[in-house]
Amino acid sequence: MILYSMPSSGNSYKVRLLLALLGRSDIRLIDVEQQSPALAKAHAEGRLPFGKAPVLEMPDGTLLPESNAILCWLGEGTPFMPADPAVRARMLAWMFWEQNQHEGVIAVRASLRHYAHRWAEATPARMADLLARGHALLQIMEDYLAGRDWLVGQGPSLADIALFGYTHSAGPRGGFDMARFPAIEAWIARVRALPGYRGLE
Repeated sequence: MILYSMPSSGNSYKVRLLLALLGRSDIRLIDVEQQSPALAKAHAEGRLPFGKAPVLEMPDGTLLPESNAILCWLGEGTPFMPADPAVRARMLAWMFWEQNQHEGVIAVRASLRHYAHRWAEATPARMADLLARGHALLQIMEDYLAGRDWLVGQGPSLADIALFGYTHSAGPRGGFDMARFPAIEAWIARVRALPGYRGLE
């Protein structure tokens, strides 16, 4: 299998993190960083069905896009996929929230600060709005994680991996005040302590 992965992207990192935690070394990585020849080549060959990474290519050529869909496929049959249907549904609810609410604010603010080709979009008003909205979203996580080690169940699940992708870098990359969120910071430390953990870069 091949994983088309953008090294600086939290969405791609989620998949690489799960692979590391599972000890999977059988999947070849192809880096498709922003504005790189590899990205252009992958686009030209139709390897990115939705126009972005990550994408997992199966041995038969089937392409699976979207980070959380890839997490679910790779996580099937592992401890990161809860067996109980109710717990699994709660896990999926967090993963849907991550893409529908969290990623579009936390990741976007980090992107506007990180990628030079997007700096013109980072107007003071937009950055202030993203900061306020991001702090509100992080407070939802903070309130939920207060008194809990993990988002669902008794151990880490795909929900934790999905939300870790952009939350752990929300301070340095996004400029969010993570000192306001001690429960999140403790949760980040727990993820980093998992056997096989690998950082973003």
